[in-house]
Amino acid sequence: MRGVDHINVDVDDLDACLQFYRDTLDLDLIRPPEDFQGAHAMFEAGDTVVTLAETGRAEGWDDRGLDHPLDKAHVAFETDREQYEAAMDDLGDQFPKQGPYDWGEFEGFYFLDPDGNLLEVVTYESPEGERDRPLLTHDDVE
Repeated sequence: MRGVDHINVDVDDLDACLQFYRDTLDLDLIRPPEDFQGAHAMFEAGDTVVTLAETGRAEGWDDRGLDHPLDKAHVAFETDREQYEAAMDDLGDQFPKQGPYDWGEFEGFYFLDPDGNLLEVVTYESPEGERDRPLLTHDDVE
């Protein structure tokens, strides 16, 4: 295996998720829903394609369901420090233990898309100054 070619994400509301992945996560839309026979949208995240598929499977999570987000299936997006900090400012208050986490060579935090799919944004760039939030480790999550 050389890498991830694509990821399909099941969603209930394609319109809301399309806007979220395009506008909030700033992914490049490469095929809009009108390009497909079914309800899909295709984005590019670096060398990986992320396809949203309106299947009705998404269940929606709550605080209890994310007590330990590290053990849940998720999609992780890598970005630079500036976009990482902006995303954390926009999304960082969803759950008390969503991060940021210290993963050694990189850090990341977890959040949900509008349909309750667990996502993570990571950066390999260190902050320039003091951190606004302390970094958590795997052991910090009960």
